[in-house]
Amino acid sequence: MVTRIDRLKIERALSLDGRPSSDFDLNPKARPKAVVLKPAGVLLPIVERDYGLQLILTKRSSTIKHHPGQIAFPGGRVDPTDATHIAAALREADEEIGLPPENVDVLGELPSHETISNYTMHPVVGWVTQNFTPRLEAAEVSEMFEVPLLHVLDISNYTIQSRIWRRQVRKFYTVPYGPYYIWGATARVLRSFAQKVSL
Repeated sequence: MVTRIDRLKIERALSLDGRPSSDFDLNPKARPKAVVLKPAGVLLPIVERDYGLQLILTKRSSTIKHHPGQIAFPGGRVDPTDATHIAAALREADEEIGLPPENVDVLGELPSHETISNYTMHPVVGWVTQNFTPRLEAAEVSEMFEVPLLHVLDISNYTIQSRIWRRQVRKFYTVPYGPYYIWGATARVLRSFAQKVSL
């Protein structure tokens, strides 16, 4: 169990090799035979508060087509104008929550994650260097909130749950926090982060 965390420990953890993860890790029989995966960049913004390090997450709008109402990282698809998936993650964080790219020091990356919606998600961990005034893109984000980083870095807070989807039982990771039900790809990526930090 991780009881203390700082920027240096995070950077050291991110420098370690890791294995890519997938929404199909717990559901191997559900994996499609052949799909074309689109690249996406997401940002895990860490902010230092007087009461400890916090991770910024978002709640997706209930009106969007994919994953409405779910807890997510700021981020999205890599556009042709993005030089890299890191650039995409920073651009999307600016568009979705108003976090300026110049306010973020990129500390490193977590292993990629394959989503059930046919994306290769590239998680980028960033340190928020200055306070900013949140500006939510209402069409995509209904809420921005913070979770104690130590909460999501504690492996014991994770459980595997299941539900019926398209007439099949699908298993997934969860790491709830207060009123926020963090699950699916978001929880799986955070679990990879927790595993790295615990090494």
